[in-house]
Amino acid sequence: MDLPVMPPVKPVLAKSVPDVPEGGFVYEPKWDGFRCIVFRDGDEVELGSRNEKPLTRYFPEVVEAVRRELPQRCVVDGEIVIAGGQGLDFEALLQRVHPAASRVRMLSETTPASFIAFDLLALGDDALVERPFSERRALLEEAMSTSRPPVHLTPATGDAALAREWFTLFEGAGLDGVVAKPLDMPYAQDQRVMRKVKHTRTADCVVGAYRWHKSGPVVGSLVLGLYDEQGQLHHVGVAASFPMARRTELVAELEPYLLPDGEAHPWLGDGTQHRAPGGEPSRWNRDKDRSFVPLRPELVVEVAYDHMEGSRFRHTAQLKHFRPDRDARSCTYAQLDRPVRFDLGTVLSS
Repeated sequence: MDLPVMPPVKPVLAKSVPDVPEGGFVYEPKWDGFRCIVFRDGDEVELGSRNEKPLTRYFPEVVEAVRRELPQRCVVDGEIVIAGGQGLDFEALLQRVHPAASRVRMLSETTPASFIAFDLLALGDDALVERPFSERRALLEEAMSTSRPPVHLTPATGDAALAREWFTLFEGAGLDGVVAKPLDMPYAQDQRVMRKVKHTRTADCVVGAYRWHKSGPVVGSLVLGLYDEQGQLHHVGVAASFPMARRTELVAELEPYLLPDGEAHPWLGDGTQHRAPGGEPSRWNRDKDRSFVPLRPELVVEVAYDHMEGSRFRHTAQLKHFRPDRDARSCTYAQLDRPVRFDLGTVLSS
């Protein structure tokens, strides 16, 4: 492979802002998948990831599609996604990261992935990273004028009002929010020069357990739960990202809720009736300690989250404050705001 921009490349990043900014931006939907930079030099294709580890072996169908649908020599930034029956399916995407080649091939046929292109770093013998985004976008549109699914060009608009409509509508198809890219932006690797607006909601959750921090005897994360209609407490995610001083304080604050020896806990059973923490090791860090310290399910916290993936929070929730005024049994799935479903095909044709 001999391209004007060679792997590895660290993708340009975005910083969060509370609202869609105006003036001098191009707006795009924010896709919920694996960030991927495609390097193609004839039949040679490499799929680079955000952490610079190749994704190539996990998505053979994307490699084949790139050979068919992208220019002979190019470097394209984008996202690998899987479309499910109700929009983007991140859980199915996680299943694709598997060590067995036979399973990867089987999943490439049963849950095929798509590539959503949104930036052009090189074309032919020309490196484009120093050119403004407005030029790169125009060249990308021209280069992909005949591309067909499963390779897609992301929708884009210069209309901030339309971007706000997308922010609301496209969530129903599983998208994260909206990204705003300055028209004059060069491709600045690993720098947060773009803007992103993501959905933020709050929920009251039961603190069913906590995990220790890797650095020592301080709280690493609060393990959160919600009750279903049958009264089962399900693990829905964690709240973390506390300052170290706060982690130390939490040890003492949680001590009164420690589960006495021999007392039953909904997450210490056989796991057949509810979703409990632990279980399968992390695909990204198989040595990660997933054990937890059980607590009496009485403490309630309010957390901020962006959206759900199935029955769990898609990302780590952010602790807002404790809610001593709330009864833990009132922390149910019914409180969660569910977006109206929206057709993913409509997003791609926008």
